[in-house]
Order: sequence, then structure tokens, then C-alpha cells
Amino acid sequence: MEDIFQWCKEGNALQVRVWLDEPEHDMNQGDDHGFSPLHWAAMKGHNKIVEMLLLRGARVNATNRGDDTPLHLAAAHGHREIVHMLLRQRADLNFTNEHGNTPLHYACFWGYNEIAEDLVHHGTKVAIANKYGETALDKCAKGTLAKSLHDIAVESGQDLKKITFKDQSWLGMKTRSRDATLSRHKGINFKELELKRKIADTHSGVTYVGRWQNNDIVAKILKIRDVTPRISRDFNEEFPKLRIFSHPNILPVIGCCNSPPNLIVISQYLPLGSLYNVLHEGSGGIVVDTAQALRFAIDVAKGMAFLHSLERTIPEYFLNSRHVIIEEDLTARINMADAKFSFQEKGRIYYPAWMSPEGLQKKIADRNWEASDMWSFAILLWELATREVPFADQSPMEVGMRIALEGLRISIKPGIPAHLTKLIRICMNEDPGRRPTFDQIIPILDRMTH
Repeated sequence: MEDIFQWCKEGNALQVRVWLDEPEHDMNQGDDHGFSPLHWAAMKGHNKIVEMLLLRGARVNATNRGDDTPLHLAAAHGHREIVHMLLRQRADLNFTNEHGNTPLHYACFWGYNEIAEDLVHHGTKVAIANKYGETALDKCAKGTLAKSLHDIAVESGQDLKKITFKDQSWLGMKTRSRDATLSRHKGINFKELELKRKIADTHSGVTYVGRWQNNDIVAKILKIRDVTPRISRDFNEEFPKLRIFSHPNILPVIGCCNSPPNLIVISQYLPLGSLYNVLHEGSGGIVVDTAQALRFAIDVAKGMAFLHSLERTIPEYFLNSRHVIIEEDLTARINMADAKFSFQEKGRIYYPAWMSPEGLQKKIADRNWEASDMWSFAILLWELATREVPFADQSPMEVGMRIALEGLRISIKPGIPAHLTKLIRICMNEDPGRRPTFDQIIPILDRMTH
């Protein structure tokens, strides 16, 4: 395997950029110690590589095996500019590692006064104590720094009462860098799969939760009546296009198992399930307020913008809330395992409520897929705003017929904010050519969050 970690250590920005341009490469994978490429670049002080990784969507709060985030490493090694880059990307200032230390503890211990002051100005709490009962101020070698940080904290209204260490690792709040084995494999031996529990039985396949090489996985056994040699060949050609590891809002297919009569698509298991589960079935007990709904919308828009930027076409993909998976840190990711292969039930649409009128009426070759996806996104926005299932009182067949032939449309309810109502209407313009692109609406959604 090409050593992305070594290039990040050495500062080989050109090689890193070439590597990142390949969708199959996972920038959030970890090495044997759980260090992601961003961890190494932040630790070694390679500004250009850090900037590049952050622009591509590297996870700013991913942790290594010692629960250090990239901000811990940048602060501990005196890389002030990188600290600022991470802060601009909303790095968690008060995140504690396995010793209970925040990035501020390290900046104080190593005497990086400017970084320490920057962190407190940005909101790092000076009263957080580590496992040994020491606050960052206790780590200051010079009394003048401790006094300066104390004064900044007082000015900004911080409560200076000591915050004692609590081990919260059991809460599952940490976002570990991903196991690199997930992105290395393509063909997987059926005998290596341990299928434990059936979680879904749909028109397209039967889905199980299981284990593979010590990773929790989801295995979807496609429902194909007769796996001919041609279908088996097409499956081998098409599934690699779903191994998109290079974007934080895409959930890639890890690999496949082609052992007729079984064709199996394998992806990472995320316990919260789909956006549909979270919104309508209370998965994880998550309260989706307006701010969280907008964050989900931005994640989906970024993922779709990335899919539309790829020159190669993936197997058919239909955007709806069932096909968006939610991570434990509440990142929304478009599930590539829900793409439809060329040999699967042609012309059958099972969730027409999210489909554009022209998507229901026209042949695949005659559709503007980007515009059709934008209509689906508008329905998703409506769903996030109302917490309702579109056309839940009608059968899918009835919904599809009425959208395509009778002008059935979602009704914009009075409670939806005016700016969101306007965006929904723009995204579902009856003229596909007048709908915006995902690149155009991401800045609009971003502004709504501020």
C-alpha cells in the first residue's frame, strides 16, 4: 500500500494531493496507532498538507489510540498556524485524551505561550483537571503565563472552579480514525463473514449485521433470482465504483462477496441507522432541532456535490432519507450500498415520494440526473423541516402515479421558516434546467446555520 502516513510525516504535499484525488483512498483511516493523515501532518507542522486535508473534509476531531485529536498534537509541538486552521474548522477545544489532558495542558507544559493564550481566547476552559488532578495552569513552567491565562479566563467570564476528571470513554463519544483494513479490501471470502442478525428485508435485498476481520459490518445479500455469469461479471465491474472513501459524507462499500447464488455488498455498521430511522423511528433518542436538521442537510448536499463531481457514473442512486446513514457523531453520509446495480429490477421505483416528476416519467438515458437529485433533496429538506414522511397516507404506487401524472406535490406548511421554504421551492422548480446545483446551495445552507 502506498504510504500516505509517511508522506504526511515527510511533508510531501504533491504526493498527498495525488493520493487524495483517488476516491477509493480513505483520508480518515488510521495507522497501527490510530494516527490519521491529519494527525501526522498536524504533529509534524506541515501547513499545506493540513490545509489540503481539511479542505477535503478530514475529520478534525478524530482520535488516535491515546485519544489525542490533531489539535492536541499541533498544540504540543508548537504549530500555531495549524492550531488556528483546526480552530477555524471547529476543533473541540476541551476534548480530553486518555490522560485527561486538553490541548491547553500541552501548550502550557511545553511553554508555547501564544498558543496557550489563543486557546483560552477561543474558549478552552482553564479549570479542566486531568487524571492526576492538574489543570493546565498547574502545568505552566512560568508563573507569568499562568497569571495571563487566568486573567483571560476571568475576562471572558469562565467559572474557575476545578472540573474533575471523569472517564467518559464508555459513552462512545470519541470518533476514532477508521481501521485501514476497511479501505484495503475489495473481494471478500464468504467464509470470512460472520452474519449475526437480520435487520432488514426489502425489495432489493436482505441485510444483516455481522463481523468481518474484527470490524462491525452490514452485509446486504442482493435479491437476484438467477445469478448468471453475465450478472456476476457486471457485479464485479460495478461495485468498485461504490468504494468511495475520500469524502466524509459518503459511506463507501468496503467490498463485495461474489459467490453465486449470493451477491453480497458489505459496508461499515453504524448503529444509529438511516436518517429515516432517526427522524421517524426515534433511533438513538436523538432530538433533531432546526440546527441539527440544517447540519444533516449540509452533509447530504456536500456528499451529493461530490458524487456529481465524479467523472465516472456510479450505479443508479436514488436520494432519500432511507439511503442516508447517520454516524455516532451525527455526521450524515450517503450510503453507497443502497445504489442500484444495472441488473437489478429495471424501471421499478420503490420510494417515489422523493422522486422528481421527470424521474418517474422518463427513461434513464433521457433524465437530467443532477436536476432529479436536486428535487429529491428538496423533499429531504421538507422532511427535515416537518419531521413528517412525504405522502405517508398513500401507497407508493398511488404516490408515483399522482406525482407523474396529476401534479401531486408536497404542501409547504406555515411552520417552516421562510428562507427554508424559499430554498425548497427553488430546488423543486418544475423546469429541471432551472434547479440549482449542490455546489450552489451549500453556501446558502451554511449561511442559515449562522
